[in-house]
Amino acid sequence: MSSKWKLLENSQGELKIKVEGEKWLKAQEAAFKKLAKDIEAKGFRKGQVPEKIARQKISEQSILMEAIDEVAGHALQEGIKEHDLWIISRPELAVDEITKEAVMLKFNVTVKPEVTLGEYKGLKIKKAKTTVTAKEVNEQLEQLQARFSELVVKDKGTVENGDTAVIDFEGFKDDVAFEGGKGENYPLEIGSGSFIPGFEEQLIGMKAEDEKDIQVTFPENYGAPDLAGKEVTFKVKVHEIKTKELPEINDDLIKDAEVKDVETVEDYKKYVKKNLKEQKEQEAATQFENDMLKQLVDNSKVDVPQVMVDDEVSQMVNDFGQRLAAQGFSVDQYFQMTGTSLESLQEQMKPEAEMKVNVRLVLDKIAEVEKVEISDKDVEVEYENIANRYNMEVDKVKEAVNKDALQYDLKLQKAVEIVKDSVVEEK
Repeated sequence: MSSKWKLLENSQGELKIKVEGEKWLKAQEAAFKKLAKDIEAKGFRKGQVPEKIARQKISEQSILMEAIDEVAGHALQEGIKEHDLWIISRPELAVDEITKEAVMLKFNVTVKPEVTLGEYKGLKIKKAKTTVTAKEVNEQLEQLQARFSELVVKDKGTVENGDTAVIDFEGFKDDVAFEGGKGENYPLEIGSGSFIPGFEEQLIGMKAEDEKDIQVTFPENYGAPDLAGKEVTFKVKVHEIKTKELPEINDDLIKDAEVKDVETVEDYKKYVKKNLKEQKEQEAATQFENDMLKQLVDNSKVDVPQVMVDDEVSQMVNDFGQRLAAQGFSVDQYFQMTGTSLESLQEQMKPEAEMKVNVRLVLDKIAEVEKVEISDKDVEVEYENIANRYNMEVDKVKEAVNKDALQYDLKLQKAVEIVKDSVVEEK
Protein backbone atom coordinates (compact mmCIF):
# COMPACT_ATOMS: atom_id res chain seq x y z
CA MET A 1 0.00 0.00 0.00
CA SER A 2 1.38 3.42 -0.99
CA SER A 3 -0.03 6.92 -0.55
CA LYS A 4 0.45 10.50 -1.76
CA TRP A 5 -0.78 13.72 -0.13
CA LYS A 6 -1.45 16.97 -1.95
CA LEU A 7 -2.58 20.13 -0.15
CA LEU A 8 -4.85 22.36 -2.23
CA GLU A 9 -6.52 25.68 -1.30
CA ASN A 10 -8.51 26.53 1.85
CA SER A 11 -7.15 23.56 3.81
CA GLN A 12 -8.59 21.14 1.26
CA GLY A 13 -6.44 18.28 0.06
CA GLU A 14 -6.29 14.95 -1.78
CA LEU A 15 -5.01 11.81 -0.16
CA LYS A 16 -4.44 9.13 -2.82
CA ILE A 17 -3.85 5.59 -1.64
CA LYS A 18 -3.04 2.58 -3.82
CA VAL A 19 -3.98 -0.82 -2.43
CA GLU A 20 -2.58 -3.83 -4.30
CA GLY A 21 -1.02 -7.26 -3.92
CA GLU A 22 -2.08 -9.71 -1.24
CA LYS A 23 -4.00 -7.09 0.77
CA TRP A 24 -6.24 -6.30 -2.21
CA LEU A 25 -6.71 -9.97 -3.10
CA LYS A 26 -7.71 -10.81 0.47
CA ALA A 27 -10.19 -7.91 0.44
CA GLN A 28 -11.79 -9.33 -2.72
CA GLU A 29 -12.02 -12.77 -1.18
CA ALA A 30 -13.66 -11.34 1.96
CA ALA A 31 -16.04 -9.34 -0.25
CA PHE A 32 -17.01 -12.46 -2.22
CA LYS A 33 -17.78 -14.42 0.97
CA LYS A 34 -19.91 -11.58 2.28
CA LEU A 35 -21.92 -11.33 -0.94
CA ALA A 36 -22.24 -15.11 -1.23
CA LYS A 37 -24.22 -15.24 2.02
CA ASP A 38 -27.16 -13.58 0.26
CA ILE A 39 -27.08 -15.72 -2.91
CA GLU A 40 -30.01 -18.05 -3.55
CA ALA A 41 -30.01 -21.00 -5.97
CA LYS A 42 -32.52 -23.76 -6.58
CA GLY A 43 -31.83 -26.81 -4.44
CA PHE A 44 -29.66 -24.94 -1.93
CA ARG A 45 -30.39 -23.04 1.23
CA LYS A 46 -29.54 -19.33 1.32
CA GLY A 47 -25.87 -18.92 2.18
CA GLN A 48 -25.11 -22.56 1.38
CA VAL A 49 -24.68 -22.16 -2.38
CA PRO A 50 -21.44 -23.78 -3.66
CA GLU A 51 -18.67 -21.34 -4.51
CA LYS A 52 -18.63 -22.24 -8.21
CA ILE A 53 -22.35 -21.44 -8.60
CA ALA A 54 -22.10 -18.33 -6.41
CA ARG A 55 -19.29 -16.93 -8.58
CA GLN A 56 -21.51 -17.34 -11.62
CA LYS A 57 -24.17 -15.22 -9.94
CA ILE A 58 -21.90 -12.49 -8.51
CA SER A 59 -20.32 -10.04 -10.95
CA GLU A 60 -16.66 -9.13 -10.73
CA GLN A 61 -17.66 -5.45 -10.44
CA SER A 62 -19.82 -6.20 -7.38
CA ILE A 63 -16.91 -7.98 -5.70
CA LEU A 64 -14.51 -5.12 -6.44
CA MET A 65 -16.92 -2.47 -5.13
CA GLU A 66 -17.59 -4.49 -1.96
CA ALA A 67 -13.84 -4.97 -1.53
CA ILE A 68 -13.41 -1.19 -1.35
CA ASP A 69 -15.43 -1.20 1.88
CA GLU A 70 -13.07 -3.86 3.23
CA VAL A 71 -9.93 -1.74 2.76
CA ALA A 72 -11.01 1.93 2.72
CA GLY A 73 -11.12 2.53 6.49
CA HIS A 74 -7.74 0.95 7.21
CA ALA A 75 -6.18 2.62 4.16
CA LEU A 76 -7.38 6.03 5.32
CA GLN A 77 -5.96 5.58 8.82
CA GLU A 78 -2.61 4.45 7.40
CA GLY A 79 -2.50 7.45 5.07
CA ILE A 80 -3.35 9.89 7.87
CA LYS A 81 -0.61 8.39 10.02
CA GLU A 82 2.00 8.38 7.24
CA HIS A 83 1.48 12.06 6.35
CA ASP A 84 0.69 13.22 9.90
CA LEU A 85 -2.63 14.77 8.91
CA TRP A 86 -5.16 16.38 11.25
CA ILE A 87 -8.50 15.70 9.59
CA ILE A 88 -11.30 18.05 10.66
CA SER A 89 -14.20 16.78 8.54
CA ARG A 90 -15.56 13.52 7.22
CA PRO A 91 -13.49 12.55 4.12
CA GLU A 92 -15.21 12.04 0.78
CA LEU A 93 -14.14 8.88 -1.04
CA ALA A 94 -13.75 8.52 -4.79
CA VAL A 95 -12.21 5.69 -6.84
CA ASP A 96 -9.73 6.74 -9.52
CA GLU A 97 -8.90 3.26 -10.85
CA ILE A 98 -9.98 -0.25 -9.96
CA THR A 99 -8.95 -3.68 -11.28
CA LYS A 100 -8.47 -7.13 -9.79
CA GLU A 101 -4.80 -6.26 -9.30
CA ALA A 102 -5.12 -2.87 -7.59
CA VAL A 103 -7.40 -0.02 -6.56
CA MET A 104 -6.56 3.70 -6.38
CA LEU A 105 -8.60 5.40 -3.66
CA LYS A 106 -8.85 9.19 -3.49
CA PHE A 107 -9.97 10.83 -0.26
CA ASN A 108 -10.96 14.50 -0.44
CA VAL A 109 -10.34 15.86 3.05
CA THR A 110 -10.26 19.09 5.01
CA VAL A 111 -7.28 19.41 7.33
CA LYS A 112 -6.44 21.75 10.18
CA PRO A 113 -5.35 25.02 8.54
CA GLU A 114 -1.85 26.41 8.71
CA VAL A 115 -1.41 29.29 11.13
CA THR A 116 1.10 32.08 10.61
CA LEU A 117 1.74 33.61 14.00
CA GLY A 118 2.26 37.32 14.40
CA GLU A 119 3.49 39.06 17.53
CA TYR A 120 2.21 37.17 20.56
CA LYS A 121 4.58 38.23 23.33
CA GLY A 122 4.79 41.68 24.84
CA LEU A 123 1.30 42.66 23.73
CA LYS A 124 0.07 46.00 25.06
CA ILE A 125 -3.34 45.66 26.70
CA LYS A 126 -5.25 48.16 28.81
CA LYS A 127 -7.02 46.83 31.88
CA ALA A 128 -10.23 48.51 33.00
CA LYS A 129 -10.30 50.25 36.37
CA THR A 130 -12.48 48.70 39.06
CA THR A 131 -13.72 51.61 41.15
CA VAL A 132 -16.94 51.23 43.12
CA THR A 133 -18.81 54.51 43.60
CA ALA A 134 -21.09 55.56 46.44
CA LYS A 135 -23.89 55.87 43.88
CA GLU A 136 -23.53 52.20 42.93
CA VAL A 137 -23.65 51.14 46.58
CA ASN A 138 -26.77 53.27 47.16
CA GLU A 139 -28.43 51.73 44.10
CA GLN A 140 -27.94 48.30 45.69
CA LEU A 141 -29.55 49.60 48.87
CA GLU A 142 -32.49 50.90 46.83
CA GLN A 143 -32.87 47.50 45.18
CA LEU A 144 -32.98 45.88 48.62
CA GLN A 145 -35.55 48.47 49.67
CA ALA A 146 -37.68 47.68 46.59
CA ARG A 147 -37.43 43.95 47.32
CA PHE A 148 -39.08 44.45 50.70
CA SER A 149 -41.63 46.97 49.44
CA GLU A 150 -45.37 46.35 49.77
CA LEU A 151 -48.11 47.12 47.28
CA VAL A 152 -50.85 49.26 48.78
CA VAL A 153 -54.05 50.42 47.10
CA LYS A 154 -53.95 53.96 45.82
CA ASP A 155 -57.32 55.45 46.87
CA LYS A 156 -56.91 58.61 44.84
CA GLY A 157 -54.95 59.65 41.81
CA THR A 158 -54.17 58.04 38.46
CA VAL A 159 -51.92 55.32 37.10
CA GLU A 160 -48.28 56.43 37.11
CA ASN A 161 -45.07 54.81 35.98
CA GLY A 162 -44.01 52.25 38.60
CA ASP A 163 -47.59 51.64 39.80
CA THR A 164 -49.33 48.30 39.43
CA ALA A 165 -52.67 48.52 37.64
CA VAL A 166 -55.09 45.64 38.22
CA ILE A 167 -56.90 45.35 34.88
CA ASP A 168 -59.30 43.37 32.74
CA PHE A 169 -58.35 43.33 29.07
CA GLU A 170 -59.42 41.67 25.84
CA GLY A 171 -57.75 42.00 22.46
CA PHE A 172 -59.50 42.30 19.08
CA LYS A 173 -58.15 42.14 15.53
CA ASP A 174 -60.57 43.42 12.91
CA ASP A 175 -63.28 43.46 15.65
CA VAL A 176 -62.78 39.74 16.34
CA ALA A 177 -61.36 38.57 19.69
CA PHE A 178 -58.12 36.61 19.27
CA GLU A 179 -56.87 33.65 21.29
CA GLY A 180 -54.64 34.43 24.26
CA GLY A 181 -55.58 38.11 24.29
CA LYS A 182 -57.83 38.10 27.37
CA GLY A 183 -57.14 38.49 31.07
CA GLU A 184 -59.05 39.37 34.23
CA ASN A 185 -57.79 41.08 37.38
CA TYR A 186 -54.30 41.04 35.91
CA PRO A 187 -51.68 42.93 37.97
CA LEU A 188 -49.54 44.86 35.46
CA GLU A 189 -46.54 46.84 36.68
CA ILE A 190 -46.27 49.95 34.53
CA GLY A 191 -42.79 50.25 33.04
CA SER A 192 -42.00 46.55 33.37
CA GLY A 193 -42.15 46.09 29.59
CA SER A 194 -44.04 42.83 30.02
CA PHE A 195 -46.79 43.79 27.56
CA ILE A 196 -46.67 44.80 23.90
CA PRO A 197 -44.76 48.06 23.33
CA GLY A 198 -47.10 51.02 23.72
CA PHE A 199 -49.67 49.21 25.89
CA GLU A 200 -48.45 50.15 29.36
CA GLU A 201 -47.82 53.79 28.46
CA GLN A 202 -51.47 54.25 27.42
CA LEU A 203 -52.64 53.19 30.89
CA ILE A 204 -50.86 56.15 32.49
CA GLY A 205 -53.39 58.76 33.61
CA MET A 206 -56.32 56.35 33.97
CA LYS A 207 -58.28 56.19 37.23
CA ALA A 208 -59.82 53.23 39.02
CA GLU A 209 -62.95 51.99 37.19
CA ASP A 210 -61.93 53.83 34.00
CA GLU A 211 -62.38 51.98 30.70
CA LYS A 212 -60.43 52.61 27.53
CA ASP A 213 -59.68 51.20 24.08
CA ILE A 214 -55.93 50.88 23.55
CA GLN A 215 -54.50 50.46 20.06
CA VAL A 216 -51.11 48.81 19.62
CA THR A 217 -49.19 47.03 16.87
CA PHE A 218 -47.61 43.63 17.48
CA PRO A 219 -43.86 43.37 16.70
CA GLU A 220 -42.97 41.98 13.27
CA ASN A 221 -41.14 39.05 14.93
CA TYR A 222 -44.01 38.15 17.27
CA GLY A 223 -44.35 34.41 17.88
CA ALA A 224 -47.93 34.11 16.55
CA PRO A 225 -47.72 34.66 12.75
CA ASP A 226 -51.37 35.75 12.47
CA LEU A 227 -50.67 38.66 14.87
CA ALA A 228 -47.09 39.58 13.88
CA GLY A 229 -46.99 43.17 12.61
CA LYS A 230 -50.80 43.55 12.96
CA GLU A 231 -52.63 46.47 14.59
CA VAL A 232 -55.07 45.40 17.32
CA THR A 233 -57.37 47.00 19.87
CA PHE A 234 -57.48 46.08 23.55
CA LYS A 235 -60.56 46.93 25.59
CA VAL A 236 -59.23 47.69 29.06
CA LYS A 237 -60.82 48.36 32.45
CA VAL A 238 -58.81 49.44 35.50
CA HIS A 239 -60.15 47.91 38.72
CA GLU A 240 -57.66 49.38 41.16
CA ILE A 241 -54.25 51.02 41.30
CA LYS A 242 -51.52 49.90 43.65
CA THR A 243 -48.34 51.73 44.48
CA LYS A 244 -45.16 50.56 46.15
CA GLU A 245 -44.70 51.48 49.78
CA LEU A 246 -40.97 51.40 50.49
CA PRO A 247 -39.59 50.51 53.93
CA GLU A 248 -37.12 52.80 55.61
CA ILE A 249 -33.46 51.94 55.01
CA ASN A 250 -32.30 51.11 58.51
CA ASP A 251 -30.72 48.30 60.51
CA ASP A 252 -34.07 46.49 60.79
CA LEU A 253 -34.31 46.26 57.00
CA ILE A 254 -30.78 44.89 56.83
CA LYS A 255 -31.63 42.21 59.39
CA ASP A 256 -34.68 41.24 57.34
CA ALA A 257 -32.35 40.60 54.40
CA GLU A 258 -30.65 37.83 56.44
CA VAL A 259 -27.16 38.27 55.00
CA LYS A 260 -24.54 36.33 56.95
CA ASP A 261 -22.48 38.51 59.34
CA VAL A 262 -24.29 41.65 58.15
CA GLU A 263 -26.37 43.41 60.81
CA THR A 264 -26.28 47.14 60.09
CA VAL A 265 -26.60 49.52 57.15
CA GLU A 266 -22.87 50.20 57.31
CA ASP A 267 -22.15 46.45 57.31
CA TYR A 268 -24.34 46.09 54.25
CA LYS A 269 -22.58 48.91 52.42
CA LYS A 270 -19.21 47.25 53.05
CA TYR A 271 -20.65 43.89 51.93
CA VAL A 272 -22.08 45.42 48.73
CA LYS A 273 -18.87 47.33 47.99
CA LYS A 274 -16.79 44.15 48.38
CA ASN A 275 -19.11 42.16 46.08
CA LEU A 276 -19.23 44.88 43.45
CA LYS A 277 -15.43 45.17 43.56
CA GLU A 278 -15.00 41.42 43.04
CA GLN A 279 -17.59 41.41 40.26
CA LYS A 280 -15.94 44.33 38.47
CA GLU A 281 -12.49 42.77 38.84
CA GLN A 282 -13.79 39.53 37.31
CA GLU A 283 -15.40 41.43 34.45
CA ALA A 284 -12.20 43.41 33.92
CA ALA A 285 -10.10 40.24 33.90
CA THR A 286 -12.45 38.63 31.37
CA GLN A 287 -12.38 41.73 29.15
CA PHE A 288 -8.59 41.91 29.49
CA GLU A 289 -8.24 38.32 28.28
CA ASN A 290 -10.75 38.84 25.48
CA ASP A 291 -8.84 41.92 24.28
CA MET A 292 -5.60 39.93 24.43
CA LEU A 293 -7.04 37.03 22.43
CA LYS A 294 -8.51 39.39 19.82
CA GLN A 295 -5.12 41.04 19.40
CA LEU A 296 -3.53 37.59 19.04
CA VAL A 297 -5.97 36.70 16.25
CA ASP A 298 -5.57 40.10 14.56
CA ASN A 299 -1.78 39.68 14.59
CA SER A 300 -1.93 36.18 13.06
CA LYS A 301 -2.97 34.84 9.70
CA VAL A 302 -5.23 31.83 9.35
CA ASP A 303 -7.84 30.82 6.76
CA VAL A 304 -10.50 29.05 8.79
CA PRO A 305 -12.35 26.34 6.82
CA GLN A 306 -16.12 26.86 6.83
CA VAL A 307 -16.66 23.34 8.17
CA MET A 308 -14.90 24.32 11.43
CA VAL A 309 -17.15 27.33 11.86
CA ASP A 310 -20.25 25.25 11.09
CA ASP A 311 -19.20 22.63 13.65
CA GLU A 312 -18.63 25.33 16.27
CA VAL A 313 -22.04 26.88 15.55
CA SER A 314 -23.67 23.45 15.95
CA GLN A 315 -21.96 22.99 19.31
CA MET A 316 -23.07 26.46 20.45
CA VAL A 317 -26.67 25.71 19.43
CA ASN A 318 -26.54 22.43 21.38
CA ASP A 319 -25.15 24.21 24.45
CA PHE A 320 -27.85 26.87 24.13
CA GLY A 321 -30.52 24.14 23.97
CA GLN A 322 -29.15 22.50 27.12
CA ARG A 323 -29.24 25.79 29.02
CA LEU A 324 -32.85 26.31 27.95
CA ALA A 325 -33.73 22.75 28.98
CA ALA A 326 -32.26 23.41 32.44
CA GLN A 327 -34.79 26.25 32.74
CA GLY A 328 -37.67 24.06 31.56
CA PHE A 329 -37.86 25.33 27.96
CA SER A 330 -37.23 23.74 24.58
CA VAL A 331 -35.51 25.38 21.62
CA ASP A 332 -38.79 25.22 19.68
CA GLN A 333 -40.56 27.11 22.47
CA TYR A 334 -37.80 29.73 22.38
CA PHE A 335 -38.23 30.16 18.62
CA GLN A 336 -41.99 30.54 19.07
CA MET A 337 -41.68 33.09 21.88
CA THR A 338 -39.05 35.19 20.12
CA GLY A 339 -40.33 34.81 16.57
CA THR A 340 -36.90 33.56 15.46
CA SER A 341 -35.71 30.37 13.76
CA LEU A 342 -32.81 27.93 13.83
CA GLU A 343 -31.33 29.64 10.78
CA SER A 344 -31.44 33.11 12.37
CA LEU A 345 -29.94 31.73 15.61
CA GLN A 346 -27.11 30.09 13.67
CA GLU A 347 -26.46 33.32 11.76
CA GLN A 348 -26.41 35.26 15.02
CA MET A 349 -23.87 32.86 16.53
CA LYS A 350 -21.56 32.74 13.50
CA PRO A 351 -19.29 35.73 14.37
CA GLU A 352 -18.63 34.37 17.86
CA ALA A 353 -18.05 30.88 16.43
CA GLU A 354 -15.50 32.25 13.94
CA MET A 355 -13.64 34.03 16.75
CA LYS A 356 -13.62 30.89 18.94
CA VAL A 357 -12.17 28.77 16.13
CA ASN A 358 -9.55 31.42 15.30
CA VAL A 359 -8.51 31.70 18.95
CA ARG A 360 -8.25 27.92 19.32
CA LEU A 361 -6.08 27.56 16.20
CA VAL A 362 -3.76 30.42 17.17
CA LEU A 363 -3.33 29.15 20.75
CA ASP A 364 -2.67 25.65 19.42
CA LYS A 365 0.10 27.05 17.21
CA ILE A 366 1.60 29.00 20.14
CA ALA A 367 1.60 25.80 22.21
CA GLU A 368 3.42 24.05 19.36
CA VAL A 369 6.04 26.81 19.01
CA GLU A 370 6.53 27.00 22.78
CA LYS A 371 6.74 23.18 22.98
CA VAL A 372 3.99 22.99 25.60
CA GLU A 373 3.57 19.52 27.04
CA ILE A 374 0.81 18.26 29.32
CA SER A 375 1.76 15.30 31.50
CA ASP A 376 -0.53 12.56 32.77
CA LYS A 377 -0.04 14.08 36.23
CA ASP A 378 -1.34 17.43 34.96
CA VAL A 379 -4.44 15.68 33.65
CA GLU A 380 -5.00 13.82 36.93
CA VAL A 381 -4.72 17.05 38.92
CA GLU A 382 -7.29 18.71 36.64
CA TYR A 383 -9.66 15.74 37.02
CA GLU A 384 -9.43 16.22 40.81
CA ASN A 385 -10.01 19.99 40.46
CA ILE A 386 -13.15 19.37 38.42
CA ALA A 387 -14.36 16.77 40.89
CA ASN A 388 -13.92 19.21 43.81
CA ARG A 389 -15.53 22.05 41.89
CA TYR A 390 -18.69 20.10 41.12
CA ASN A 391 -18.67 17.85 44.20
CA MET A 392 -18.32 14.68 42.09
CA GLU A 393 -16.29 11.50 42.34
CA VAL A 394 -13.13 11.56 40.22
CA ASP A 395 -14.14 8.34 38.44
CA LYS A 396 -17.45 9.91 37.43
CA VAL A 397 -15.61 12.94 36.05
CA LYS A 398 -13.34 10.68 34.03
CA GLU A 399 -16.39 8.98 32.54
CA ALA A 400 -17.86 12.34 31.54
CA VAL A 401 -14.71 14.16 30.36
CA ASN A 402 -12.54 12.67 27.61
CA LYS A 403 -8.86 12.55 28.57
CA ASP A 404 -7.57 13.73 25.17
CA ALA A 405 -10.02 16.63 25.13
CA LEU A 406 -9.01 17.65 28.66
CA GLN A 407 -5.33 17.40 27.76
CA TYR A 408 -5.93 19.62 24.72
CA ASP A 409 -7.80 22.22 26.81
CA LEU A 410 -4.95 22.30 29.34
CA LYS A 411 -2.47 22.83 26.51
CA LEU A 412 -4.44 25.84 25.27
CA GLN A 413 -4.70 27.19 28.82
CA LYS A 414 -0.91 27.04 29.16
CA ALA A 415 -0.58 28.90 25.86
CA VAL A 416 -2.88 31.60 27.24
CA GLU A 417 -0.73 31.90 30.37
CA ILE A 418 2.45 32.20 28.29
CA VAL A 419 0.95 35.13 26.38
CA LYS A 420 -0.62 36.71 29.47
CA ASP A 421 2.61 36.56 31.48
CA SER A 422 4.37 38.65 28.81
CA VAL A 423 1.64 41.29 28.42
CA VAL A 424 2.61 44.92 29.02
CA GLU A 425 -0.35 46.60 30.75
CA GLU A 426 -1.14 50.06 29.40
CA LYS A 427 -2.09 52.73 31.91
